[in-house]
Amino acid sequence: MCLILFASRVHARYPLIVAANRDESYERPSALASFWSDHPHVCAGRDLEHGGTWLGIATNGRFAAITNYRQGHRVTAAKRSRGELTRDYLFGSEPAAAYVEGIARRAHEYNGFSLIAGEPGRLFFYSNRGNGPQAVEPGVHGLSNHLLDEPWPKVQRGIAVLSGLACAEESEIAGTLFELLADRAPAPDGSLPSTGIALERERALSAAFIAGETYGTRASTVLLVNAGGEALLRERSYGARGILIGTTEQRFQVGLRAPASSHAAA
Repeated sequence: MCLILFASRVHARYPLIVAANRDESYERPSALASFWSDHPHVCAGRDLEHGGTWLGIATNGRFAAITNYRQGHRVTAAKRSRGELTRDYLFGSEPAAAYVEGIARRAHEYNGFSLIAGEPGRLFFYSNRGNGPQAVEPGVHGLSNHLLDEPWPKVQRGIAVLSGLACAEESEIAGTLFELLADRAPAPDGSLPSTGIALERERALSAAFIAGETYGTRASTVLLVNAGGEALLRERSYGARGILIGTTEQRFQVGLRAPASSHAAA
């Protein structure tokens, strides 16, 4: 994942709204979001190289998504795939706060990542390049290849657009978010982050949707969970140069628990 926008406990009808783009090499094999045959309660895309996922939700209400943390220097080979962090949370039953605390104790086994995990009413954030696990406050948030709500141009624009949908209906929410995720316009040079890569590359990666020859946006996903526990997951899959190659839609029921009062994970 390279862009995750989400509204947590903002919309009167939808306690969770998510819009996300996954950017990856086109050569890396993956499957469009669906229910997994070996874990039929999990609906997620699947990395067919290591078996993990970048974003998914389970019928018991567990939700997780992850981005890589961009660092200008060449990353070293890691012992473990970051996609297993989301996958294992979706598979398991451990409370989200305890799960991210456990990850923090072995975070050195992975290259840089930023993880969101929890349930529609209570989400947690953890990055092995940040200051420790934290509860996510209700509101509209954005995450790219850095820390939560880092003010990168596409994060700021995404938060503004999603904030404007607080009273919208399903069709308007989905349509507006897919339009946002499809935006290929790069940010002005003066607003680009400095992550240690060349300016030309920084510029190309600043767009919400990346349409390259060998690397780009592979999937755009919109997820809505309403107050009655009905989930809608729509996903568009893309090939090189941003050519649409597939779509999917899943509607299903998820279990919801009443949100607890927010406090940071210890």
